[in-house]
Amino acid sequence: MSLSVFDLFRIGIGPSSSHTVGPMRAAKMFVSDLNLNGVLGEVDGLHIELYGSLGATGRGHGSIGALIVGLEGGEPATVDPGLPAVRADAIAQGGHLMLADRGPITFDLARDLILDGRRTIGHHSNGMTFEARDRDGRLLLRRLYFSVGGGFVTDPHAPDPTIRCAEPPIPFHSAQELLAACDEHGLAISDVVRANETVAQTPSELDAGLLQLAAVMGDCIATGMEATGELPGGLHVRRRASGIRAELEHEQAANDPLLAMEWVALWALAVSEQNASGGRVVTAPTNGAAGIIPAVLHFYRTFVPGSDDEGVKRFLLTAAAIGFLFKENASISGAEVGCQGEVGSACSMAAGALAEVLGGTPRQVENAAEIGIEHNLGLTCDPVGGLVQIPCIERNAVAAIKAITAARMAIRGDGTHHVSLDRAIMTMRDTGADMADKYKETGRGGLALNVVEC
Repeated sequence: MSLSVFDLFRIGIGPSSSHTVGPMRAAKMFVSDLNLNGVLGEVDGLHIELYGSLGATGRGHGSIGALIVGLEGGEPATVDPGLPAVRADAIAQGGHLMLADRGPITFDLARDLILDGRRTIGHHSNGMTFEARDRDGRLLLRRLYFSVGGGFVTDPHAPDPTIRCAEPPIPFHSAQELLAACDEHGLAISDVVRANETVAQTPSELDAGLLQLAAVMGDCIATGMEATGELPGGLHVRRRASGIRAELEHEQAANDPLLAMEWVALWALAVSEQNASGGRVVTAPTNGAAGIIPAVLHFYRTFVPGSDDEGVKRFLLTAAAIGFLFKENASISGAEVGCQGEVGSACSMAAGALAEVLGGTPRQVENAAEIGIEHNLGLTCDPVGGLVQIPCIERNAVAAIKAITAARMAIRGDGTHHVSLDRAIMTMRDTGADMADKYKETGRGGLALNVVEC
């Protein structure tokens, strides 16, 4: 598998990369498959089933609206964030689904969309089947897709869309190989990723894309700090970012040595609240962990002397390098390995990225990333009410602080440490395999079970 930074960091909408972005992309893939098979014009009815974690928490994660918008031709990066809920409500009231270029077809949510949280199919919990039939009930096409975390969607019968045609000049599949490449070529980790990225795009295209990601992250922070009211979903969770910002601005002149950390927590809360409300976010590497990397990047831009756009690009490239290792050697899916794969991976990515822009060597960066994941091992995914709110929002804030601590600890050392990043990632994978399914984004264990909803 050869990934791009723009595979790992995707502009999309909340609240979930695996349950919102993934289903939207899968639905659009199915329409494309119908078209490629020459049967799109014959479709008179659809039947969709969501399994495992998708079926268990799909309603709270916005999967229904995402599927509808995807079938109607929407893209996560460009769709109006409010459209999925609007279209889901309209079809629930008897509206017609506008199947891309096919036009309107009847779609009954109760009959044609089944959420089966007790059943899994295939190799991953987040399985989806799509069936299309003509007016005589004849099956035109059936497809099985998996939403495997971070907005990635796989089709067992199609080539992996993330595999590039051109081989990267400096391939690596482990942290050990990455460090060896840095030694051999005399490069920083971000330089290795830059060299690999420019096989498929020009340096100017890469730079523009990275700065666009950073801009969307910054916009999400700004919007989240302005928004007020309650988050949707029925838990009556009040947005806190706006009020905290007002308090911090009032206290700005105070000689409080921890004020910077409070700003970091605020920025993570702001992004996470935007994600929970279905707003525009950058999947980094998932939506459930989308507040961590933007908050730590904003810390770099705000509090690190000499920060600039070059540092921003290096930050994102380094974070991507670490994210590639998690994606290839373990998982970034909460439905597969628990929240250690989401918040844990993001914390590790942010820690390593910050270590690099603080002047760390490749081994110090690897050390920072290892600290970031080591102290998130075993983290369960137990969203209360099937919503990306409790404990997800606060968990992002805590992990952002943890990432900064990990980076600063690592650059105080020489990069020597007992547990390698590769071993920590392997441990995360094994822990996820041993973890009971009720702790993997099903809403049937942990806080999701023990917190009484009012």
